[in-house]
Amino acid sequence: MTELDYRALNRALWDERVAIHVASDFYDVAGFRAGGTALRDFEIAEVGDVAGRRLVHLQCHFGLDTLSWARLGARVTGLDFSGPAVEAAREIAAGCGLDARFVQADVYDAAAALGETYEIVYTGIGALVWLPDMDRWARTVAGLLEPGGFLYLSEFHPFGDVLDDADGSTVAYDYFDTSPQVWDEPGTYTDGDQNTRNTRSVVFQHGIGEVVSALAAAGLRIDFLHEHDHTYFQRFTALERHGTAYRLPEGRPRVPLMYSLRASRPADG
Repeated sequence: MTELDYRALNRALWDERVAIHVASDFYDVAGFRAGGTALRDFEIAEVGDVAGRRLVHLQCHFGLDTLSWARLGARVTGLDFSGPAVEAAREIAAGCGLDARFVQADVYDAAAALGETYEIVYTGIGALVWLPDMDRWARTVAGLLEPGGFLYLSEFHPFGDVLDDADGSTVAYDYFDTSPQVWDEPGTYTDGDQNTRNTRSVVFQHGIGEVVSALAAAGLRIDFLHEHDHTYFQRFTALERHGTAYRLPEGRPRVPLMYSLRASRPADG
């Protein structure tokens, strides 16, 4: 499958789903407009004070995470390959009175599209699975960072993707399978019963070692890699809700469901 093939399929899927997501309870745009945040507590704690700092959010969808950083004082730019997503992000920013720049471009073209560097590159949950090449992604990130700046990545843990789709109790899929995976599913994760036209997409599995090695090869220093025993949707039937997070029941052996990583560009690099 060529790069153009997977990009075209995935862009059509995401373009169609923007309006569904903006209207969904899952994203709660009304709550955000009323002053809420789309960020997770551990992200805010691990990134630290962003007031006055220039931050770019890659693969920002329609910008709620991006604008949440703006609400914390960051000078933000969001980038996404979906035109409808960028348009929706701009409308929400304007309606909330938040200063933000949103640019439509593929993540691999970010350096040329943005034309500047940043103190913080942020990539949020569910982004990496849409990219085929981690080395190219890591070089893109490194090129966007100022000396002394850092990448902060918050992601679903790839270990969760090898477990069965029912209660997550058995290994059902190959962790090391890096081939393109073609999905054909109607609806979307916010509204499964939606009658969507663009149902096919292409995703790529990336192990922890692949991500870390790509960042190191791009010249970044790994500051930390944290694994988390919770996620933010009902990934398996066995997961129990605790506030906004989902965890395995008490007494069941825990597995990593998310991870977060910070990688810095050396100040003299």
